Formats: sequence, structure tokens, C-alpha cells
Amino acid sequence: MAIIKVRGHEINNYSSRDSFNRRALLLRNNIINSLKRIGLTERDIAVSHEVHALKKAQAYALWFMDGYRLYFSYNSPSTMFLENLYVVSRVIELEVDNLLDNKKTFEEFIREFTEDKNIDKKRIEARETLGLSRNIMDIELINKKYKILAKEHHPDMPTGSTEKFKTINDAYKTLKRELE
Repeated sequence: MAIIKVRGHEINNYSSRDSFNRRALLLRNNIINSLKRIGLTERDIAVSHEVHALKKAQAYALWFMDGYRLYFSYNSPSTMFLENLYVVSRVIELEVDNLLDNKKTFEEFIREFTEDKNIDKKRIEARETLGLSRNIMDIELINKKYKILAKEHHPDMPTGSTEKFKTINDAYKTLKRELE
């Protein structure tokens, strides 16, 4: 079974042969139950839903806690919604466990999941800035492209530009945070 790394966690790849929509509902409920463990109610939580769990689509969870808008999404273009939802469910479950086991402070938890409302748009723009297609999720390819552009536009280089260099760095940080 393949293992994927997301936000510092190693997660077994999810595989299912049947009952995809029912399994998606179970994963949705798992996300809600994990967040309830830290005092949230169902009204505070929104989880993405797809009518067909086999569809290739992004999965996300959005919740509000102590005045913060917290968000986590996962979208591997080669996997279906159900598999992406599984990754979201596992990451949230593991992070809530870390919070409750005092392996992570409340502030660290908030910082991990605080996202801008327009984060998906920023991720698309970041990929465009680095000259990548919209669905690239390969961190090694992103690192390679970043290094080439950063070197080319570094202010100390003859073709360098401070503004362009900052834009490239911001784009890289946006994508790195999404994938690690």
C-alpha cells in the first residue's frame, strides 16, 4: 500500500472497491466527530460533498473556532474525491489528537489551519507564477521550477528583479504550505 506525506504525516493511501458514497459519508462524519472532540458543534463545520464519490474532485473541511476561519483541503488530481476526503479526514484526526495530547499548542493548531478565503485562487495563481499547470501536486517538480526561477530572478543576477523574486517566493510558500 502506498504512503503519502501530507503536513508532516505519513498516511496510507485509501482504497475502496465498493460503497463509495457511503464511505464518503462515513469520512465526512469522522471529520465532524474529530472536530467535536475539541468543542465544536456541527454548525461550526462544513465538509465538502460530492454526489459521486468516484469523481475526481478536491475535498475540504472548513470550520470556525474562536473567531478564526480554519480550512484544510486536499486535491490530488490522480485520485477520486473519496481518496482526497480520506486524506482530509486523517490529517484533521491526527492534528486533533496532537492538540489533545499536548503535542501541539492551540496557537500552533490555529496557525496550521488558518487560511484565507481566497486560498484556492491564490494556489492557482501561484502555479501560474511558477509556470506550472493548475493540477500539479508534485512537490519535487514545484521545488525544481522554483529553484530555476528564483535563480533567474534573484536581485543579484543581471536579469534579477526584487519584485519578481518576491512574487516567486510567495508563490512557492503558498504551494509548499498546501503540500507539506
